[in-house]
Amino acid sequence: MWTSRTSLAATVATLGLIPALLTFGAHADVARPHRTGEQAGSTPSLLKPAGGVYRATVTLTKHGIPHIEAKDYGSLGFGSGYAAAGTVMCTLADVLVTARGERSRYFGADKIYDDQVSVKGTNLQSDALVTDLHNRRVVEKLLASRTAGPGSQARAMVRGYAAGVNRYLRSIGGAGHLTDKACRGAAYLRTAVTPLDIWYGVYLANILASTGRFLPQIVGATPPSLTDPGLPQLPIGARFAAPPKKVDTAALLKGLGKDPSSPFGSNATAIGGSISSTGKGMLLGNPHFPWNGRYRFTQQQLTIPGHYNVAGASLIGSPVVNIGWNKNVAWSHTVSTAYRFTPYEYKTLVSPTTYLTTDGVKQLEHRFVKVKVKRPGGKVATVTEDMYRTPQGYVIDDPAELMGWTPVSFFAIRDANGEQLRTIDSFLNMGKATDVHDLIKRQDAGGGIPWVNTIAADRKGGVVYADHSVVPNVSSAEVSRCLTPIGLLIYLQAGLPVLDGTRATTDCAWGTDKDAERPGIFGPANLPVEYRTDWVVNANDSYWLPNPEQPLEGYARIIGCEQCQRTLRTRMVYHYVLDRISHAKVTPASLRGTEHQNRVMGAEVMSKNNALVKVCQAADGGSACTVLAKWDKHSNVNSRGNQIFEEFVTRLPTSGLVPAASIWKVPFNKADPVNTPRDLDDTNTAVIKAMADALAYLKSRHIPMNATWGSLQVAGDRGAPAIPLGGGLGDEAGNANALASRDPLANTGHYKAVSYGSSHIQAIAFLSGGRVDAHTILTYGQSDNPASPWSSDQTRMFAKKQWVSFAFTPAAIRRDSISRNVITARY
Repeated sequence: MWTSRTSLAATVATLGLIPALLTFGAHADVARPHRTGEQAGSTPSLLKPAGGVYRATVTLTKHGIPHIEAKDYGSLGFGSGYAAAGTVMCTLADVLVTARGERSRYFGADKIYDDQVSVKGTNLQSDALVTDLHNRRVVEKLLASRTAGPGSQARAMVRGYAAGVNRYLRSIGGAGHLTDKACRGAAYLRTAVTPLDIWYGVYLANILASTGRFLPQIVGATPPSLTDPGLPQLPIGARFAAPPKKVDTAALLKGLGKDPSSPFGSNATAIGGSISSTGKGMLLGNPHFPWNGRYRFTQQQLTIPGHYNVAGASLIGSPVVNIGWNKNVAWSHTVSTAYRFTPYEYKTLVSPTTYLTTDGVKQLEHRFVKVKVKRPGGKVATVTEDMYRTPQGYVIDDPAELMGWTPVSFFAIRDANGEQLRTIDSFLNMGKATDVHDLIKRQDAGGGIPWVNTIAADRKGGVVYADHSVVPNVSSAEVSRCLTPIGLLIYLQAGLPVLDGTRATTDCAWGTDKDAERPGIFGPANLPVEYRTDWVVNANDSYWLPNPEQPLEGYARIIGCEQCQRTLRTRMVYHYVLDRISHAKVTPASLRGTEHQNRVMGAEVMSKNNALVKVCQAADGGSACTVLAKWDKHSNVNSRGNQIFEEFVTRLPTSGLVPAASIWKVPFNKADPVNTPRDLDDTNTAVIKAMADALAYLKSRHIPMNATWGSLQVAGDRGAPAIPLGGGLGDEAGNANALASRDPLANTGHYKAVSYGSSHIQAIAFLSGGRVDAHTILTYGQSDNPASPWSSDQTRMFAKKQWVSFAFTPAAIRRDSISRNVITARY
């Protein structure tokens, strides 16, 4: 069955003409009334602690997993904050210092801040932007908003979370008694944590894929001058007004936050009752996230007896479960392909800070901020930075992405996630869902899922894929009338619409759907969703194909591509399901077993007709060819040859996120996306050169061609022992158990020290009698404190392909309990 919302496709005749793109749906002028998705009639007793005292019971089970029980949402957040502080205090403190705009004060202005996902710049740049957000009272205004602000339960959770962090520090006698040397006795821990600190941390996480991506380009934006005219980086001799004929698509995607060689991603598979051995739903979720820094997960269970019970994983600084399950529904997330922002291009008039609009000539807002900076010797000085804004957002100066500030135009970013603070609500209320339909309804009621897809399964046997995240409402019709010439080029190469800023408040303003939670974003009817009873998956490709039997089509290009090639990792995830159901039902054991099969889809595809070995022979690979011929096409710790393949595929010609069409004998076919492209061209000179270069590199590093993979790939998070790990390269190689080395903090002398990839993995199966079979593994351990017993215990289990049997019921919690504390504090 094909799910299509329009029968026509947009066509583009030439680069010099704006395409005639088709309209879908009409947009209303107003959004729906205020709602957040929390249950109606929430009683005061569930919001504020009785007697004005927070009270929570924190039970630790094996591997340091906290199970928090309370009688109200404030106390539940209190217990969550206390547990988080006891587990990841130094990283949590770093999140809070960033949220206050005080990195330069404590760590120095010139040191690099890198969140390991999207935001990278100096501490001074980070502080300048965050300070301006504070000066503009951005979060405070959102907290006061009826259409964009959080509900009462989310507020109670956050307030309690801040109190819990403070309570933990008091309980150990202050920061000087922390066991983690990274922040023991740090001056920034003397400041009490406030709810506003937490909210600013949440806000910065929301904008990581939008405003945050352009941090240096915002703080460094300056009007053009004779020595720096700000012209786009075009080929020599090209006229500014004429878009270049060729663009480095990979470089452009990287600059826009969609780096083909370093994607931010995950996999998730939901199995429905029609193909499961239980007749009920199952889920395997594996988010690929950093192993260091603020985007680590910690595990927890949150319970208000009789009202709320959810378990799973939370990002550091989040009082709620982000990925998890309750007794009826399990869900995971994968990063969506949708953009969260659009640039607007403005025409200048006379001065580079004066611009044209349909309302007349306007002047850029020039904003100044003062940032405290730690100088050599420890003295603190004050530095002034400046930024520019239009009513739509911050001005950027980004010639590398063709959006430089020139004498004739400049660009400013409007950020959809910068206009909402509903994220905590959305995750909190997902934990109350009764089935997959209710789960998505609760998401939609808050409109606060910032940048992820949702894949879920329920007890009734239903499954769902949805990209009901926050997306700017830019329809095909708006694209066709509002793209600028540079905007057209970026749109064709990267799918990002760059709109005419002159008309930013009229016919080029973002639309608003009748069912949208607030102005400017798509409502649920214009966002992709697919309910089924057999299976759905996503591995960070676009929404087009959660199940090959039911493509989703007719949605706005800003959300993602349609009829487009899938990555090898996506194809691997498809085949894990298809290969199983070709001969048997999916069982709980077989589903979670796919996590550690470590099949390499690229190797399977490229080895047909012995092509991979033939390429090696053509490259004079010698003994390496014998290794490849004997390789098991897996990335297990005892596999031999995976290092050759990984180095080979990273050197192949690419097109965006996938290998270039030229390397295949059978090209991509939209009618057979699971099995095409295929048949590696073993005579292609670029392919042979990629192999030769790969072998030369391994020889230069003195890496044995027949070395076991586990001797080369080891854990690389802070303080980790050199634990051998299976898994490997994701999109390029086609490994679903994706692991990568990105600025590791330990074991850097090894060939591949892992600091990114598989993280909180959960395999959830609903069983008869209301039972839940919950297996999890937190690949880097519950704590990032090397002194903690929970730092690497789960890493060792992950290396051995073992699982934690998560204690979800009261009886299981009592059985696995290692400590139980009742904590209190004045409200």
